[in-house]
Amino acid sequence: MPGTEQFTIGAEVSCSDGACGKLSRVVVDPVARAVTHLIVEPRRGHEPPRLVPVGLASSAAGEIRLDCTSAEFDVLDPAEETQFIAADDDVPNYRPTDTVFWPHYGYRGARGSLETSDTIPPGEVEIKRGEDVQASDGHIGKVDGLVIDPDSHRVTHVVLQEGHLWGRKEVAIPVTAVTRVEDHIEVSLSKQQVRDLPAIDIDRPQR
Repeated sequence: MPGTEQFTIGAEVSCSDGACGKLSRVVVDPVARAVTHLIVEPRRGHEPPRLVPVGLASSAAGEIRLDCTSAEFDVLDPAEETQFIAADDDVPNYRPTDTVFWPHYGYRGARGSLETSDTIPPGEVEIKRGEDVQASDGHIGKVDGLVIDPDSHRVTHVVLQEGHLWGRKEVAIPVTAVTRVEDHIEVSLSKQQVRDLPAIDIDRPQR
């Protein structure tokens, strides 16, 4: 699709000085229908995923490239935080809403559990691979990625995974048909209308 970029979830992500990870999720402002951040899982498995401003990213041939070095990528804000939640009866005067950040888990001898939560900006939502897409008359498939305008970062299409309702290899739904983006995506089109959409050429990463 000329003049657009394709952020396929699962695509390899590279910095200016080498590979740095894979795209795991996309953060969208649901009001503006624009991508604001990419969430990239680093190649080093023990590192937290990073929240990458979309202005640093471009895509070509199924790969995403970041306009930063690996060192700069490593200091981007984490997309998740892990907290230690102490058991209520283990700490005197401890409130259930209190949290203790891991690894400082020796707080007053507290015992409890580690909980991980996302740290996306308030008012924005994540879109990840495999989220359900619902037509006006039922389920039609699952999200594979988004197509965006590289200048405005607005989403232009939602791409369905291979193996969707009709088995056709590429289906991209115009974002103008999207009516809801939360824990799933809803569109105003019927199954037949989605089926009749023209095929598009998508650069997919090698899986």
